[in-house]
Amino acid sequence: MSSYIARKGPLVFSSLGKWAYNLSGFNQYGLHRDDCLHENEDVKEAIRRLPRKLYDERNYRIMRALHLSMTKTILPKEQWTKYEEDVKYLEPYLNEVIQEREEREDWNKNH
Repeated sequence: MSSYIARKGPLVFSSLGKWAYNLSGFNQYGLHRDDCLHENEDVKEAIRRLPRKLYDERNYRIMRALHLSMTKTILPKEQWTKYEEDVKYLEPYLNEVIQEREEREDWNKNH
C-alpha cells in the first residue's frame, strides 16, 4: 500500500490548536495523535493494515510511553512530538476502512 501518503501536521495551523495539542500531554511521551485514538473496530482494522515498519514504530512509541508513565517521567523537551510534525500515519488506512464499512452497510441495506 505504498500509494498512501500520511499527512504531516494539522490541516489548519492555529495558536488555539497548538495550545490544545500541547495541553493534551501525549506529545511529551513522544506519541502521535493516531497513537491515542480509541480503538474501535474501524481503528483496529486500520492498525492491522499498517505496513510492518509503521506498525513496529507505533508499538515502540506506545511501549516507550508506557515505560515513561510507569516511571513518572517524560521525554526531554527536544524529543517531544511537535504540533507541526505530528504524522497522521493511520488516517489513510482508517478512511479506507470507514469507506468500506459504509459501502458494506449500504449494500446490505439495499440487498
